Amino acid sequence: MADDTGARLAAVPEPAQSPENAAPGNGSDGYLERRTLRRGSAGWLLLTGLGVAYVVSGDFSGWNIGLAQGGFGGLAVATVLMGAMYACLVYSLAELSAILPTAGGGYGFARRALGTWGGFLTGTAILIEYILAPAAIAIFIGDYVESLNLFGLTSGWPVYLACFVVFIGIHLWGVGEALSFSLIVTAIAVIALVVFAVGAFTQFDPSNLDNIAVDTTAAGASSWLPLGILGIWAAFPFGMWFFLGVEGVPLAAEEAKDPVRSVPRALSISMGILVLLALVTFLASTGARGAEAIKDAGNPLVVALEGDPGLSWLKTFVNYAGLAGLVASFFSLIYAGSRQLFALSRAGYLPRFLSLTSKRKAPYLGLLIPGAIGFALAAATGNGPRMLNMAVFGATISYALMALSHIVLRRREPGLERPYRTPGGIVTSTVAFVLAISALVATFLVDKDAAFIALAVYAVALAYFAFYSRHHLVASAPEEEFAALAEAEAELSRD
Repeated sequence: MADDTGARLAAVPEPAQSPENAAPGNGSDGYLERRTLRRGSAGWLLLTGLGVAYVVSGDFSGWNIGLAQGGFGGLAVATVLMGAMYACLVYSLAELSAILPTAGGGYGFARRALGTWGGFLTGTAILIEYILAPAAIAIFIGDYVESLNLFGLTSGWPVYLACFVVFIGIHLWGVGEALSFSLIVTAIAVIALVVFAVGAFTQFDPSNLDNIAVDTTAAGASSWLPLGILGIWAAFPFGMWFFLGVEGVPLAAEEAKDPVRSVPRALSISMGILVLLALVTFLASTGARGAEAIKDAGNPLVVALEGDPGLSWLKTFVNYAGLAGLVASFFSLIYAGSRQLFALSRAGYLPRFLSLTSKRKAPYLGLLIPGAIGFALAAATGNGPRMLNMAVFGATISYALMALSHIVLRRREPGLERPYRTPGGIVTSTVAFVLAISALVATFLVDKDAAFIALAVYAVALAYFAFYSRHHLVASAPEEEFAALAEAEAELSRD
């Protein structure tokens, strides 16, 4: 049977398509040639830098709001649990990315395991994360610019517009240049976090950790859990902010050197770096000034240093470095969103013109349109925490579906070639799945309006897929071909 597998696969008919879409389905009109990325642009070092860059802004701003939701103890437990979720997810994705190294990332994994609906559900959830997270970060950048009094600017739409215009422009220049820029800025931010921690720990006082007033009406309330047991759950989205985005490394697979080896390696190393940064940032900033002082700050690391006049030089340094960290994440998340949009569009899940690439192999509309949406949201709301919660809503859905994809593929296709295997197998991905569902529910505890708004956007996208795009998919897209091959092999095995 194995000898004639190729001939029999060739005889498997493609999914029915309308005549207007038959040509893109077989690639005879140069459809894919107009939708190509620059291959071999990034090795494991640039990919590791990308993984850290996605997240490093979370150390400078955003996470501290979890102190208002759960206090030090609540946020600490939430961070440990969310760190465990990300670690399990990252190792699951390392296996999946080695199996299918394409720009589709999570969409491609879910498409193989869960079908077209699973692919679209996952890809759309990732898009919600990667369009809204830059909007939130642009607002936080505005807070840092205002605190630095740069050119007399205040946090507002001119700053947000400058962010989107300048950094999308760099992406349009080319992926190699963009990732090199990201690595440099990320290195500056990481060095700054280490310097900050050294200075802040000189002011460390354990009594500062639990100085938030206790809500005596909350179940299980104490000085460590001032908002009670439920505060742990409510702090989940903010514990995620120390790691949110690292799962985007596989989106660079088509532009990576030796992606089967480099993507899993970059995922593992970047996750290790992020765990260390989360630990020192959380303890140093909270212990230096106190949980009460920084829980609502837009620039918590700067506020953490305000208690000691002798650290004014460090305060200024961290403020500038914090701006660099925010820029690194903003810049990298725009990259990730454009690649997910590119892959979904190339396969026909979203309008196909969005995946056209320029002479420099950049998906220009995939950069410009999400950027315009992100800017409009930031300018219209100015509400970083709300944008953050909506981004987390999309992220948690995608995490659950990607973890489920790992479980399904392990059970349904145990013989699939796996150059990298997840430590712990489906136990690891099951832990990620359960914690992702718990984090999704937590978004409704923090800001139910934001969660329902994100849910409404999700519903509109699903309606578009149900009534239109699922009937116009492109069979020759890499992720679709990979899934079709699996279906054909399954049919052959049944014969």
